Amino acid sequence: MSTHSAADAPVDASPPGVPVELGKQPRHERANHRWWVLAVIATAQLMVVLDATVVNIALPSAQKALGFSDGNRQWIVTAYSLAFGSLLLVGGRLADLIGRRIVFLIGVVGFAGASALAGAAQNFEVLVSGRALQGLFGAMLAPAALSLLNTTFTDAKERAKAFGIYGAIAGAGGGVGLLLGGALTEHLSWRWTLYVNLVFAVIAFIGGLMLLRKGAPADRPRLDLPGTLLVTVGLFCVVYGFSNAETHHWGSPMTWGFLAGGVVLLAVFSWFQTRTRHPLLPMRVLTDRNRGASFAVLGISGAGMFGVFLFLTYYLQLLLQYNPVKTGLAFLPMIGALMVAAQIATNSLLPKMGPRPIVPVGMALAVGGMVWLTALNLHSAYAANVLPPLLVTGVGLGLVMPCAMSVATSGVSEQDAGVASALVNTMQQVGGSIGTALLNTLAATKEHSYLKAHPGGGVAGEALAKLHSYATAYWWSAALFAVGAIVAALLYRSGRIEGSPGEAQAVHM
Repeated sequence: MSTHSAADAPVDASPPGVPVELGKQPRHERANHRWWVLAVIATAQLMVVLDATVVNIALPSAQKALGFSDGNRQWIVTAYSLAFGSLLLVGGRLADLIGRRIVFLIGVVGFAGASALAGAAQNFEVLVSGRALQGLFGAMLAPAALSLLNTTFTDAKERAKAFGIYGAIAGAGGGVGLLLGGALTEHLSWRWTLYVNLVFAVIAFIGGLMLLRKGAPADRPRLDLPGTLLVTVGLFCVVYGFSNAETHHWGSPMTWGFLAGGVVLLAVFSWFQTRTRHPLLPMRVLTDRNRGASFAVLGISGAGMFGVFLFLTYYLQLLLQYNPVKTGLAFLPMIGALMVAAQIATNSLLPKMGPRPIVPVGMALAVGGMVWLTALNLHSAYAANVLPPLLVTGVGLGLVMPCAMSVATSGVSEQDAGVASALVNTMQQVGGSIGTALLNTLAATKEHSYLKAHPGGGVAGEALAKLHSYATAYWWSAALFAVGAIVAALLYRSGRIEGSPGEAQAVHM
């Protein structure tokens, strides 16, 4: 490992670690160029993040228009998550092997085309096919975007600001999706929750075409086909198994069978990666203690966040009778708190203290926010009872997510940037699938047991049953965040990370 000062780089050539996208420009132009690149990357990432939630609010309208059953309804969400979650590592490695620019642009165009197909669907089959294609191209786009960010911002101070913005988008995208989905469904049509991606895609494609320069890697090792097959099928089984837990019981072979098969395949994949010449996921990406801690934290926070967005959405709409737009607006203060905390964490706290004191505190705040939400009742007021825990949770997630993302990709060699970035998205996706299945199942079980213990309650009894089920989900989300706090406190190293803004240096492998 060698260390170079960013300030010592010659003006007429790319300094070590600065990708070809930014080479051979005066330094002030390179700086301006980098921030435009961030705008392009952020636009593309927002498109992918939004799509995880923007369609959810539109589901009832789409179901009514196309006439598919309640049993098939879950596939509108699951088709996307299955393709996205199982193909992320492959998409990340493709970015490393054939170039991040080309993979990014293909991902943007493909995502836009899939969105148009799904938006124009006249039957259930076409809608599901479009959603699956969105997941496929999203699995190319998301890791390419994050690896471009990682290789573009090598100056430590700029890197902190860039990851603060990127982490805020990743954390707040779910809430923005709820707001946008509600507004589009209410004022236009459910189809516009899909068509809106075309707007983001045009901006991202034109920007990427103009700002990202061709940069194919000089050394192109062969793609690890056995590893690709093992990890793709393994991740598919894990995500599918957890998805089945929502509609089947945990004892069903459709649940535990797929989960067990997925775990076995991923274990074989891990073993194989240590023995193949060109691994899909080099173990050097995982063996750094701080990076390993960050991947674990991102998975746990992905599972815990589900309790905030889904069950609070149900609570606001079903029990407090909020419309979709008002529900989305209710989340805006949380998003604002998250974005402010993200900037403070990455620009001021992380460079001075490192991740060990920051991430556990963020997790602890998220625990407090979720526990606070358990006190909600049928007559709670937004300003007095809903807003305060939302703000606390937003600050907590703002401390956790951008710091973990930055550390997870810090110090990774440029040849591994794509796969490391893909692993960030994979952990969030798998974590979200676990949270979806686990919290939905626990909440449904609580609702059923409450109704059984309190028969004849009528509409009021059903409302109380739902309230108890939501509280159960909040408690379990709090437990997940508590586990995350312990994991972060134990695994992160003390002190600043290498290449922190205080050192004003870029560290290259």
